[in-house]
Amino acid sequence: MTENRFWRLDRHPEGSNFEAALSLQTEALPPLADGEVRVRVGYLSMDAGTRMWMSPRTDGYQPPLPLGAKMAGLVLGHVSESRDPAYPVGALVRGFGQWADYATMLPALAGLEIVDDTVADIRHHFGALGMNAWTAYVGVKEVAAIKAGEWLVVSAAAGATGSMACQVGRNLGAKVIGIAGGPEKCRYLAEQLGVDIAIDYKSDDVAARLSGIEGGVHAYFDNVGGPLLDAVLPNMAHYGRVAVCGMVAAYDNDAPLPGPARFDQVLMRRLRIEGFFIPDFLHRGAEFLPVLREWVDAGTLTVNLDETQGLENTLVAYRRMLSGQAIGKVIVKVA
Repeated sequence: MTENRFWRLDRHPEGSNFEAALSLQTEALPPLADGEVRVRVGYLSMDAGTRMWMSPRTDGYQPPLPLGAKMAGLVLGHVSESRDPAYPVGALVRGFGQWADYATMLPALAGLEIVDDTVADIRHHFGALGMNAWTAYVGVKEVAAIKAGEWLVVSAAAGATGSMACQVGRNLGAKVIGIAGGPEKCRYLAEQLGVDIAIDYKSDDVAARLSGIEGGVHAYFDNVGGPLLDAVLPNMAHYGRVAVCGMVAAYDNDAPLPGPARFDQVLMRRLRIEGFFIPDFLHRGAEFLPVLREWVDAGTLTVNLDETQGLENTLVAYRRMLSGQAIGKVIVKVA
């Protein structure tokens, strides 16, 4: 019998004390049921949205994980066993599985898809060809509806999705303002990603910096919510658009944060605010991928990969991602 290590959610985390909430367990892999696919996990994706899955909140975009369940997340790896002929053994796949050596999935529920194994670095399927890139593309082009010459603001701009939202905006002809924490991240935004303005929210007055944009900013790609949203709203142009991608400021709380203090600006400036969730767009992947692949091949869409070795070190990587210690996409190499 093959042994499988997996992370189990034992209790709801308090703040960032994940070690007290999750434990690394071992099991003997059971036989597959009809329709199931088993994947030898190569890499795990560390994503902020999974923090809410660990909480007891039932008002999120999907139900919370029950206590005692295997921790779930996006995985990339090769099929090791299959009871679904559409996913043959050896195929490189990506989908929502478990934080484990082996992830067992029902393809329709896991969004499992076969991905191109001829790319030079398969980690691109968690980077510039992955869900974060799809999210950035949809959020900037469709939800924020950015146009060439307009000003686009991106929060958490040095993170996995934010860094690609900056580049998507730049590639579409926008002038980009990236908000991130610390001088190292701001240098990355300016020197590596080519943003027009980098704002360090830890040392700069964000609202004051944005107030210098004549006529206001036209679109905001929001990964954070909270005080940053309050800083942006009064500095938006009339008929501006806010694409709400994430609310990382609220993910450590079991109760939602209060709404924006400057919500009056939605009326005063006739703003449109829209939340979006990339699984709603998965059926359009064939439409997005050629554009993203063209940008990747041209070197105009890149992502820094922050890699941690070993399933046993998953919580180290997870904390790096949520605490803002990392630049770019945080992943765990399992196999």
